[in-house]
Amino acid sequence: MDSLSSLLPIIQLAITPVILISGMGALMIVLTNRLGRVVDRTRQLAEAVPDSAGDQRRHLEEQLDILWSRSLLIRRAVTANGLSMLLSCLLIVALFAAALVGWEIRAVVLGLFAASIVALIWSLVVFLRDIFLALHALRLQVDRARNSGPRH
Repeated sequence: MDSLSSLLPIIQLAITPVILISGMGALMIVLTNRLGRVVDRTRQLAEAVPDSAGDQRRHLEEQLDILWSRSLLIRRAVTANGLSMLLSCLLIVALFAAALVGWEIRAVVLGLFAASIVALIWSLVVFLRDIFLALHALRLQVDRARNSGPRH
């Protein structure tokens, strides 16, 4: 029983990265859903391009360019978020390894935690860039709808 009670502080230390991982998992779901919507919309517009001409074709190509840029941003955000999750998992492993073997790895633990947070921040910044780009595409669509007038 004494050895189990000695693990309690290590388990308590590991709780923070576990909570961080669950939050990053929720962010990953949001990001992959956004990517799925971008892919679906890209396929839809790409099918319409061959049948279009002139201003309509230019508009569709501009929307496709924006969607491609968004897909790259989302890929970067997913990569950064996944890296953050991986670093948090390594942090948990390091905490348990240090406790079991008796290593003094304070710098490693701090480095892993800091790197995980930096990757998470990077993911969120890229996610915000995607949101701004999506709103830009929406603005173009709204402006086009307002300027097109009634169709006969």
